[in-house]
Amino acid sequence: MSKLVIVGTIAFDAIETPFGKTDKILGGAATFIGLAASHFKINAAAVSVVGGDFPQEYLNLLKDRNIDIEGVDIVKEGKTFFWSGKYHNDMNTRDTLITELNTLADFKPVVPENYRDAEVVMLGNLHPIIQSSVLDQMKEKPKLVVLDTMNFWMDSALNDLHKVIERIDVITINDEEARQLTGEYSLVVAARKIHSMGPKYVVIKKGEHGALLFHNSHMFYAPALPLEEVFDPTGAGDTFAGGFAGYLAKTEDYSFENMKNAVIYGSTLASFCVEKFGTERMLNLKDDEVLKRMQEFKQLTQFNIELL
Repeated sequence: MSKLVIVGTIAFDAIETPFGKTDKILGGAATFIGLAASHFKINAAAVSVVGGDFPQEYLNLLKDRNIDIEGVDIVKEGKTFFWSGKYHNDMNTRDTLITELNTLADFKPVVPENYRDAEVVMLGNLHPIIQSSVLDQMKEKPKLVVLDTMNFWMDSALNDLHKVIERIDVITINDEEARQLTGEYSLVVAARKIHSMGPKYVVIKKGEHGALLFHNSHMFYAPALPLEEVFDPTGAGDTFAGGFAGYLAKTEDYSFENMKNAVIYGSTLASFCVEKFGTERMLNLKDDEVLKRMQEFKQLTQFNIELL
């Protein structure tokens, strides 16, 4: 079974949506990625940083799901990264109200020694220099490196972002970010341009409209499962990435055909994430619920058609 290294934030979030609001709750990219990946019963390690204000019970929640936290630096005199945001009525747009980097401002990731030979590395949304420094610590090139990023780094660290993109196998970004990174409106053209930057595979997330997977001239589209209610989209993209990377680490098959399955698993897990605030739904999610929804997804997307 492959090892998975997860790099990203472990944080506090405060969220407001049309359905209500929260005080500080557990959040962060590495948290959502790890919770999603834990459903595949793999050996996973989180690499992140928190402050002395971070509850031990939250770290125990990760440990209880077989996520190694040796690589989580605890800065006792520091404070944990905090983000607060408010979603608009359409739930697709949001305003960032507060961002406090705190310990993240000086974060220097250290990959645990027994994970430096990991076959799969999931680089969550962080500064590209931090993402590159993780790859520098690996004993040899991982079989699969997946990177998530956002428009903030395209605005503030584009050169560094291009350097790390050259070193990865898969990039996961949303449609708006794909257009910004390439200057192309057509997502097909944008994916082709991103291929030329280095990644063999491009995953473009379209929120409630599903996700696209590109590999050279091949394309695959997975719709999002229609849901009755969406309470909180926070972490859905990271949950998708965790399901995607976790499935590939479990199966040890990094082909385009198997990545189709990974996209479906990622989309299915993300559909649970949005049903409650923060990590609440993912912390209580059972494997049989995932299986049942996968079967629903199969019924939604598969059909036979008589060609005339």
